[in-house]
Amino acid sequence: MVLKTLWALLLALASLFAQAQSAAPIKLALIEGLSGANANGGEAVYRNILWAVERVNARGGVKLAGAAAAPLLLERYDSKGQTEEALSSLRAAIDSGARFILQGNSSATASALVDAINKHNEREPGKRLVFLNYSAVDPALTNEKCSFWHFRFDAHSDMRMAALMEVLREDRNVKSVYLIGQDYSFGQAVLREARRQLAAQRPDIAVVGEELHPMLRVKDFLPYAQKIKSSGAQAVITGNFSADLTLLVKAAKDAGFDGKFYTFYGNALGAPAALGEAGVGKVLAVADWLPNVPGAASEAFYKSFRTRFPKSEDDYVHMRMQLLVESVAQAIEAAAKSSPTGPGVPDALAVALELERARVSLGGQTGSMRVADHQFQQALVVGQMERQGAPGVRFDVEGSGFGFKVIKSLSASQAEQPSNCKMQRPL
Repeated sequence: MVLKTLWALLLALASLFAQAQSAAPIKLALIEGLSGANANGGEAVYRNILWAVERVNARGGVKLAGAAAAPLLLERYDSKGQTEEALSSLRAAIDSGARFILQGNSSATASALVDAINKHNEREPGKRLVFLNYSAVDPALTNEKCSFWHFRFDAHSDMRMAALMEVLREDRNVKSVYLIGQDYSFGQAVLREARRQLAAQRPDIAVVGEELHPMLRVKDFLPYAQKIKSSGAQAVITGNFSADLTLLVKAAKDAGFDGKFYTFYGNALGAPAALGEAGVGKVLAVADWLPNVPGAASEAFYKSFRTRFPKSEDDYVHMRMQLLVESVAQAIEAAAKSSPTGPGVPDALAVALELERARVSLGGQTGSMRVADHQFQQALVVGQMERQGAPGVRFDVEGSGFGFKVIKSLSASQAEQPSNCKMQRPL
């Protein structure tokens, strides 16, 4: 009897060990523009998500039911920066067995993916998907277009605008601004919110010009810069990114414009190096985190990223993408503990319910998901571009010799914005 009991125990332990060793990877499907006009931005996303995945796997992967654990597997899908290609990539990711979809570098694409995932989850309840958004910041995605299956880990454009307004509100020398942006959903939303918040925060400031231009197709911004200068504007507010930002700022310098640029992405990949001296003391950027955020934990986080990716051209780290992957791992583990389905990855519904309650910390930054609209709540900072070595600028960006000094910090509660989301929750 004792031998039988011992033998059964050994078999059970062997089974658990085999289960732990053989758990299939949990696939994360990254759908992003890895070629085309913003390919460098897509590759920067890939490096950030990959680093976060490597960190989870280095500690043994994601713990599932019993003794099982599974590694995360990041799969790349190139949307070429096109919405139709992104939808085609979504179908390929579903066919490959992925249940977690990651995308962000286009609000228009994110909106199309939300619609497609909503329809898929209704048709295929046994293969439901969770959409993890790290950069698509159109406020509608967590307001009138909110979805139970969509979770946004970036601050949306209204939140970012409010952070910039905290700085502009205190700059009493500015009496006139020019609004300029890319002509698509995000760029339009930025200009609308700029008008609204200016009226609320600084009604004494005159909007002396407003313009939308084609996205990533303008090669010469000098005509735009000349209009800005001739308008008498003392500052520019823009959501522009990539070449649309760097070419605009450089053209403004050539045109003799001496005002500041309140931007969403002045610290983005390639921007500081391309801006050079034209951005010093002129370009402000809002972010969830910057390399020069004070604190030992933040500094250690940044240094560890540079150790993993030492090339100067790879120097663009996103704290929010690290918190995204940590949140997903946390949610899967929590769902596995309470899931009645046994070993394996819990159902997407169970994971989504846990993801609603996610609260994670890393590198001195803490964030939590808001249940009502699935908008991640986190601290925000505003930085001003300065030369490396200036007070508060220990680290530069991309070896450019320029970095961002933190001039304003907002806690998560200060950065929070209301939502009109009326979420339809699955039964």
